[in-house]
Amino acid sequence: ALLPKTATVRFEVLNPVKRPVMADADGRPVRDVAAVEVRSEPAVRHRILFDPGHGLEERLIREQ
Repeated sequence: ALLPKTATVRFEVLNPVKRPVMADADGRPVRDVAAVEVRSEPAVRHRILFDPGHGLEERLIREQ
């Protein structure tokens, strides 16, 4: 799905004891998480690379 830059996405582990989950952010692993919130930092800039002739819009729609 396409989300606005200001979106926050929350993942909650339904049974963290039976199914332990590890999250990784900026190369830092965290074990045994029960919930994770993900959001974009506005101060961080990214450059998206793609092949000429293959539009980004087409790729986003195809991968949804």
